Amino acid sequence: MNQNEFNKELCDFIGSATTPFHAVAEMIRRLRAGGFVELDEQSMPQLEAGGRYYLTRNGSSLIAFVCGRQSPPLEGMRMVGAHTDSPCLMVKPAPEKLRNGCFQLGVQVYGGALLNPWFDRDLSLAGRVSFQSGDGQLRTALIDYRVPVATIPSLAIHLDREANKDRTVNAQTDILPILFQQAGEDPADFRALLKTRLLEEHPGCEVQQVLDFELSFYDTQAPAVIGLQGDFIASARLDNLLSCFVGLQALLQGDGAASGLLACNDHEEVGSLSAAGARGPMLGSLLKRIAGSEQDYSQLIERSLMISADNAHAIHPNFSDRHDENHGPLMNRGPVIKVNASQRYASNSETTGFFRMLAAAEEVPVQAFVVRSDMGCGSTIGPITAGTTGVRTIDIGVPTLGMHSIRETAGARDARDLCRVLRRFYDYRGPLSAR
Repeated sequence: MNQNEFNKELCDFIGSATTPFHAVAEMIRRLRAGGFVELDEQSMPQLEAGGRYYLTRNGSSLIAFVCGRQSPPLEGMRMVGAHTDSPCLMVKPAPEKLRNGCFQLGVQVYGGALLNPWFDRDLSLAGRVSFQSGDGQLRTALIDYRVPVATIPSLAIHLDREANKDRTVNAQTDILPILFQQAGEDPADFRALLKTRLLEEHPGCEVQQVLDFELSFYDTQAPAVIGLQGDFIASARLDNLLSCFVGLQALLQGDGAASGLLACNDHEEVGSLSAAGARGPMLGSLLKRIAGSEQDYSQLIERSLMISADNAHAIHPNFSDRHDENHGPLMNRGPVIKVNASQRYASNSETTGFFRMLAAAEEVPVQAFVVRSDMGCGSTIGPITAGTTGVRTIDIGVPTLGMHSIRETAGARDARDLCRVLRRFYDYRGPLSAR
């Protein structure tokens, strides 16, 4: 797959993956096309050499893995981790508001979102809806309006002359999306609107009543390759669907001779502490079942390696002073190794050395990021996975501008370069630790 084809596939994937639920559904579609079969967590079958499997949790987290020619405890597991969620605005349980003839929905901020870029965008709505079916059973279904259904207008500068100097955003009062104009005094029933949408998207389902929902707004502007020379990719949710796509492509393209695994967890942006998050038992439970015994599990962990792939901060040309002068990653200069002495990232000299060796074999340049010593540092699923399972881990990512904005920017060549390194990782047959 050449550069243009790769980026088109990446853009198509992110455009379809408007929520973590839709991201998992799209990954499942691609995995099934690649010969992967679903596992039931309640009854793990006998795994076969060369077998391709996946399982999900909550519909928003997914683990896919390949059993190599040797038993996984003997050769270790080549693991890549990413996350399916992104900062966004989620609809509150009782969201209806009617103000000055405008029907609005109350929202809560999910994750560390940059709020100002949400104004004056064409917004749509997607997520999961729980409902009671005609036979009285609890069922769920995904919906996605796809077209613009809402907007959050800015306050005109004529009414806030200091807007360009000191405008703050109140998350409770300033960012309620407007969906339509409505006469009368009582707001429309949002659940009734969702029932109509459910029947439109799923004509075969019998919806007796909508019970609840997990819905989020998103920007309808499509992902695109931009720049006068096509140097950049601009899209919502690059953090971290880009890594999900890259890990998925690498796993699908691998030769399957060695055991490899891709874990894409939900809830990273809010701390990962959930049944579907990286702090939950999903990965550890699966590895124990793959190993078969406590002794084999210990051996599997000792011989495995996790590459935690989560976007890194590219140096911003307008704010270069926000980076350490020796650690300002540039877009289109290769993946970034993230290091932090306080273990906000899980990288150490052994794991970073191994990643550098893989990248050199693919002739892919590697950069390093260390946050300024007078600034706080974010974190990833890397330290969480290392701490909960004991597996050695490295934190890497593609350099990105505007992280946590409604539209982020990455280099047009970096994702494919990272995919090449991860594919070599999945195909690597030697030991995963230093000798």
